[in-house]
Formats: sequence, structure tokens, C-alpha cells
Amino acid sequence: MDILRSVALFVTAAIAEIGGAWLVWQGVREHKGWVWMGCGIIALGLYGFVATLQPDPHFGRILAAYGGVFVAGSLAWGMGFDRFRPDRYDIAGAVICLVGVAVIMYSPRTG
Repeated sequence: MDILRSVALFVTAAIAEIGGAWLVWQGVREHKGWVWMGCGIIALGLYGFVATLQPDPHFGRILAAYGGVFVAGSLAWGMGFDRFRPDRYDIAGAVICLVGVAVIMYSPRTG
């Protein structure tokens, strides 16, 4: 059950961080204004909070693993919101990152 909770928290964090960064990008680069940027800043703050809810107590481990989730999530976000089409190298890199997440977070540990 901890693994399912952890995965759900990683997905939630990715939506908040990637979505927040995208909203700020839209506000600045696409000239959509302060409301978009403000919503992005709030979403980025929510990301920081969601990350603290992970069951593992180690900040470094959580953030390192989240890096892999961020890579894969960013490519998925681009596909969904910016008509980005990843090539085979993007996909291979994302898979490698997600394998890294699984190794970092869910490998059996002693002590």
C-alpha cells in the first residue's frame, strides 16, 4: 500500500510542479498575464507540500527519485498540452529514468 501511495504522490507532485512551471511559462512567454503566472506559483508551492507527504523520511531520496518522475512527466505534459511528439530517444530516456525511480524508492533495504 505504501508503494501505491508513493506513486500517487509522485504523480500529484508532477502535475503540480510541471503544471505550475507551464502556467508561468504561458504567462511570461505566451503573454497570458499575471493570473496565469500567479496560478503557476501557487501550483509550484503545492508541489513542495505534496513532496513532504511521501512515506520515506529521506529528503534527498525523495527528490532524487522525483527527478525521474519529472523527466517522464514533462514529456507527457508536452504531448498533452503542446503537441510535442517524443522520439524514441525521449521515450528510452524516460523509461530509464522511471527504472531509476523504482530502484531508488522501492528496492528492499535493510536497517
